[in-house]
Amino acid sequence: MLRQLVPIALCLLGLALPARAECLGQNLIATLPEAERTALYAQSHAVPFAQGNMWRATKAGQEITLVGTYHMDDPRHDATMRRLEPALQKATTLLVEAGPEEMAALKARLAADPALMVVTDGPTLPEDLPADVWQRLSAAMQARGVPGFMAAKMQPWYLAMLLSIPPCALDAMGEDQGLDARLIEAARARGLPVSALEPYDTIFGIFGSFTRADQLSMITATLALEDQSEDMSVTMADAYFAEESRLIWEFSRAQALTLEGYTPDKVAHEFAVMEEAMMNRRNRGWIAVLTAAAAEGPVLAAFGALHLSGQEGVLELLRAEGFTVERLAFQ
Repeated sequence: MLRQLVPIALCLLGLALPARAECLGQNLIATLPEAERTALYAQSHAVPFAQGNMWRATKAGQEITLVGTYHMDDPRHDATMRRLEPALQKATTLLVEAGPEEMAALKARLAADPALMVVTDGPTLPEDLPADVWQRLSAAMQARGVPGFMAAKMQPWYLAMLLSIPPCALDAMGEDQGLDARLIEAARARGLPVSALEPYDTIFGIFGSFTRADQLSMITATLALEDQSEDMSVTMADAYFAEESRLIWEFSRAQALTLEGYTPDKVAHEFAVMEEAMMNRRNRGWIAVLTAAAAEGPVLAAFGALHLSGQEGVLELLRAEGFTVERLAFQ
């Protein structure tokens, strides 16, 4: 898999573990030569709904307020919550990727079936990975508080998730205060029902569709970013709050084209595979949930910002269903 796609996708799609965004670094997009940066923006803006984090979709009296979220804590979420207050007051339900019931079910499933996260049969990671890659992986996990002997038997996809969180953001791992979590807390405080857009075990289906070789490639790919992990954290946050989340996707694509052995065709294929598995397939499944809820009253829906844009993004799919879509002020 592409070296930058995994950590970016995990964070923006809500599959990374939440943590506080306290990393210091530089915005990698801002440091690009002007011509490259201009081309990157043009590529990003070529797809539907590339810009914007907050939208309203209406059809025959039905109303859905949609907000693309960033799943890590950031003080800039305070302004967003103020913007969302009217939608919270009006909504008859809050739809999120995973609500409290789904998170409880996920924890119970993991407790009952350790094989989902830990290799119980077959080769361990030191056996599957080249020695130098394993040494780098062991050091990276040690920096995240996971001893090498434990990392050796973890499922590769889970390690890739852990690697997507830089060590600088691990201090508050137990304090989930990303935008999704804040909205869920606000909804529960006022008795607003919270429902999920998809089953709790969706994550297992996504990564279960990849072979072990693919998952090992995710680790190798994510490790290639280790020395830029703080920069990537800053770059992602800046793009999100500039309402340019699609820019991260295209930045990853541009970076991949510079890698040895990655031809344009290879990059296009791998991005298409990841986009289908982690974005498009889920988006299509969400539309029926969104429209059914809207038939019962105004809806507030919050999910990873990268799901908004694209030919099969949630906004384009709603427009195909006859909804009128308009952008709302985010900050």
